[in-house]
Amino acid sequence: MSRNDAAPGTRNAPPSRLRRLLSPLYVQCLIGVLAGAAVGWLWPSFGAELKPLGDGFIALVRMMIAPVIFCTVVHGIASVGNARAVGRVGLKALIYFEVLTTVAMVIGLVVVNVVQPGSGLHVDPSTLSTKGLPPEATASHDSLAAFVLSTIPDTLLSALTGHEILPVLLVSVLFGFGLNAAGDAGTGITQSIQRLSKVLFTLIRWIMRLAPIGAFGSMAFTIGNYGLDTLRHLFLLVGSFWLTALFFVLVVLGTVMRVNGLRLLPFLRYIKEELLIVLGTSSSEPVLPRLMAKLQHAGASKTVVGITLPAGYSFNLDGTAIYLTMGSVFLAQALGIDLSLTQQLSMLAVMLLTSKGAAGVTGSGFISLAATLSAVPHVPVAALALIFGIDRFMSEARALTSVVGNSVATLAVAKWEGQLDEERAKAVLRGDLAFTAAPEDDDTSAPQTAPGGGAKPQAADPEAASGRDREPVPAVG
Repeated sequence: MSRNDAAPGTRNAPPSRLRRLLSPLYVQCLIGVLAGAAVGWLWPSFGAELKPLGDGFIALVRMMIAPVIFCTVVHGIASVGNARAVGRVGLKALIYFEVLTTVAMVIGLVVVNVVQPGSGLHVDPSTLSTKGLPPEATASHDSLAAFVLSTIPDTLLSALTGHEILPVLLVSVLFGFGLNAAGDAGTGITQSIQRLSKVLFTLIRWIMRLAPIGAFGSMAFTIGNYGLDTLRHLFLLVGSFWLTALFFVLVVLGTVMRVNGLRLLPFLRYIKEELLIVLGTSSSEPVLPRLMAKLQHAGASKTVVGITLPAGYSFNLDGTAIYLTMGSVFLAQALGIDLSLTQQLSMLAVMLLTSKGAAGVTGSGFISLAATLSAVPHVPVAALALIFGIDRFMSEARALTSVVGNSVATLAVAKWEGQLDEERAKAVLRGDLAFTAAPEDDDTSAPQTAPGGGAKPQAADPEAASGRDREPVPAVG
């Protein structure tokens, strides 16, 4: 007899304490990260061979990102019916991105000049070579015009089959406006896209169950391939970068949350599972669909989430911004190159461009740094060989900082647009409205039936206080 067919009057045995302890996804991911680090340390060659576990998990999530963004953005815009409102959201998001990116770069510039982690190395530039660097680091980099043109896909469907986020966002916005303009003809398509998004989030929920395995494989590869000894030589750079990223998150992003009536630490607890996945995989891409669902659950409108969060993955890489300033000045210090304030500020101006468009995957920050060095004459690109071996140990901090920065940006833009249910957000961050893995019903307003056939009294809905219609959020826990 199955558990569901138990005899009347009997009670199912409650889950054991160990099972309750291991059931949260963040606990499983933490175990995966620690186990991967142990395997990579004890059996380096075996740990290095586990890289396909992490790559496979990232690939599974990446194949879902384009359709999830498309469905979310298209349905959000089609539901709003106001092109001016959508444009206002995008403009506010871009202004926010530029301001916070600049702040992150200035903080990194101040820290690296005060700490001076590269001073005293006295590296001879003639001994450096680009041999051993990834081909992307030494390739010629696109101009600003080429970067803008690259956001336009060859066909409408090719954007959904590529790996770049910006072309998907462009096609999604245009398609959403098209459904708006089509009137009744677009209504049926809009409803179908909403149903399709629920199917996609169901698939995401299944894939996320593999996150602990992906985190295990990625961490075992990192420690096994690069080793812990590498950190001893350049610990000052790695340590100062992690502390700078932590300062930016707690102070700068914490201030942004306070200004908008929310608190950062409860929000970090709310997305702790996503942060552990990012820590294990060194990539922010696997958590994008899940973050979109969680931010909607926290009271941000579907339109703001659908536009701001995906755009932030290309335009608001706060962790990469800190890394670019600290990495470039560190290399100059290691080579004995004395950069003036004017030269450093000119490099910062270039970084405001080279930091855009980098995907949230492992190594993208390193390629952005290569693009910066190739665009300015102060530091040779071959100097990248000095930090190539430890770059992986800084990629986790880059990804974590960028994920938190983009999530905070989404809530901030939603608040400024009047599309954030503050009461719901506070309730979610307090833990009163848990984000569960159970699919939500389509008709959330229907009265539930109490035992005995009467209508069951419903608790007050925090969403109703905002006077704003919100779509049911597909859970992907």
